[in-house]
Amino acid sequence: MQYIKKILKFEFNNVSRSRWIIFFFGFFFLVSYSLFTFESNIQKSLLSLFNLIIYLVPLIGLIFGTMYFYNSREYIEMMLCQPIPRNSLYFGLYFGTSLPIVLSLVAGILIPFILFSNMNEGFDFIILLCLIGTILNFISIAVAFLISTSVNDKVKGLSFAIFFWLIMAIAFDGILLLLIYIFSDYPIEKFLLFITLINPINLSRTLFVLNFDISALMGFTGAIFKKFYGSVLGSIVSSVALIFWLIIPLWLGLKKFMRKDF
Repeated sequence: MQYIKKILKFEFNNVSRSRWIIFFFGFFFLVSYSLFTFESNIQKSLLSLFNLIIYLVPLIGLIFGTMYFYNSREYIEMMLCQPIPRNSLYFGLYFGTSLPIVLSLVAGILIPFILFSNMNEGFDFIILLCLIGTILNFISIAVAFLISTSVNDKVKGLSFAIFFWLIMAIAFDGILLLLIYIFSDYPIEKFLLFITLINPINLSRTLFVLNFDISALMGFTGAIFKKFYGSVLGSIVSSVALIFWLIIPLWLGLKKFMRKDF
């Protein structure tokens, strides 16, 4: 544990000084400030902000995490020459990379909300928004580290990371609509509920939209989702699914890292 704390502290300070972290904070601060200042409807502002977070946070996490791991190869090789457990080094790198992004995201959203909006309106939703952004960031960094430990070539690793984002964020919805169209004559409601669980981006979007109680905009599928995800069981299942999306890539990445020959 002491090695993890030391490595985490070093990595946290190193990543926090990155221009990308400053840009990440500045971007969400300016967007949040604009939305909360010029839009009188707080729910519209939060929905607009959520649409940015749901796509940008996983993309930035995947690209930044992948590039940072590849650029830290010499540092990793040097640290592996020391009497430091590999798992401590891996977790120190992971949390040292993830936490600065999370803090910059949360600060970039909360500061404008506190300063320029009504605290009594939309506070629950802004907290939910920060939680979703945080879990998506941790998941994307875990997937980025898994890709980086599995693929030695930087260009291929970055390509895999972007391809993963394209499938989860863009192509998945098209595939889902295609399945609904092809099997429209069959009872596929339960299958739709299951397939939503295998995509953390789509699952996060569904949970956020349903909490806004606008599932009617999603049609018949939205009514099915609200019936399940609006229940206690649905909340538990969705939370467990997101936790699994965090644990499994992190565990697989650690397993690869423990056996990797640098």
